[in-house]
Amino acid sequence: MPDRLTALDASFLYMEESTTPMHVGSVMVFQPPDEGFDYDRLVSLISNRIAFVPRYRQWVREVPGRLANPVWVDDEDFDVTYHVRRSALPRPGSDDQLQEFVARIQPRPMDRRRPLWEVYLVEGLAHGRFAIVTKSHQALVDGVNAVDIAHIIVDGKSDRAEQVADTWRPAREPSDVELIASALVDAVRRPSQIADSVRGCITDVKAVGGPVFSAVGAVVSTVARTAVRPAPVSPLNAQIGEARRYVMVGTDLADYRKVRSRLMRSSYADDVSINDVVLATISGALRSWLLTRGEPVHSATTVRAMVPISVYDTDDTGRLGNRVTACFVDLPVGEPGASMQLHQIAFAMRQQMEGGLAVGAESLAGLAGFASPTLHSLGARLGSAMSRRLFNLMITNVPGPQQPLYVGDALMLSTYPVMPLARGQAVSIGLTSYDGGVYFGLNGDRKAMPDLELLGQCLVDSLADLVGIRDARR
Repeated sequence: MPDRLTALDASFLYMEESTTPMHVGSVMVFQPPDEGFDYDRLVSLISNRIAFVPRYRQWVREVPGRLANPVWVDDEDFDVTYHVRRSALPRPGSDDQLQEFVARIQPRPMDRRRPLWEVYLVEGLAHGRFAIVTKSHQALVDGVNAVDIAHIIVDGKSDRAEQVADTWRPAREPSDVELIASALVDAVRRPSQIADSVRGCITDVKAVGGPVFSAVGAVVSTVARTAVRPAPVSPLNAQIGEARRYVMVGTDLADYRKVRSRLMRSSYADDVSINDVVLATISGALRSWLLTRGEPVHSATTVRAMVPISVYDTDDTGRLGNRVTACFVDLPVGEPGASMQLHQIAFAMRQQMEGGLAVGAESLAGLAGFASPTLHSLGARLGSAMSRRLFNLMITNVPGPQQPLYVGDALMLSTYPVMPLARGQAVSIGLTSYDGGVYFGLNGDRKAMPDLELLGQCLVDSLADLVGIRDARR
């Protein structure tokens, strides 16, 4: 019997529109070894790795009449070279050119008659570098049967392994009669399944209803409490189109640690985390960005962020923690003082944690499975399943390893998430820490966010304000 998509996984297919593709991505920049790195090496590496993740050779087959959720079936004509593609920038390619490449590639919908992932090898970057750009559909990455393709590609050590023997043989695609029979059997076992499935194309989370959140009571509780207070009106919420802008911003993890260390002498020391410093950096950047737009900003102005968080705090050994929470945070963009913004955010976060409003790691695992490398996808799934009326902005914040990673023999220099936009969301922010850096990926609607690069610069300036604790009004 074929493996059936869960109600949550199916919802991401039903909710997908031309303006809201439901896939997540990443941009990883590498320094090749002396002997170089080429397309054939990448194809060989990915072929080896996906042998252990069968989902990457399966596509989604609809059940006739939508009597049940779609099923995963083996791609009998699977061609890895269709999914692993090669591109190049005019040498010497700049980061701006790479950003434009990502902005054009990422929003393109994927062929549903094939496995729902793509990888691009982008050659020609300045200083001999190359990039790997990935795309994985949210219906594919559930953290249990499949992790994000970026997790499959990179490794903690240089890899010179020879290609393994390919013993995979696709199972025969089921016929329409077999799919209908399987759906009827499932309907007998789970009578509510058929009633849920015939709803057809889902365009809003309310059409998904209980099945989406059945495994995550804590999420429902959080949404219910937040819905009492709709998100503030903001230019971050706008009607979006199909085109995107993308901006990469690299910062130093040491700067965030420096800000927190300075506060160790204050009474707030135990309550301020590295993650609070990250959110304060974003809050200050949003304030500056709103002011450059001429938007009214007063003392009570806030921006509500939906933040699935994996906290940056370290233990006594210096190792990064892996505790995961998801919160709604009203960022105090109306507060002009950088340090006061930080303390207000730390207080708000502590209130949610202590008041039971945060969604813990166990609930997130119940929603979509949990694996640290796939947390950006998990956060996107959570954000996509919630109404856009509840928040202005989604921020996914994922700590990565503080030691080098490799693709084959090539050293990864930096990694930037590409988070999807939900309907009515003009921009999303993803960030990942890696080997001493904190890397932001800003994904925005091309028309609604013509100044996305300015927002990226505001992030750099905001962090500088926090490092210097410059509280003068701007």
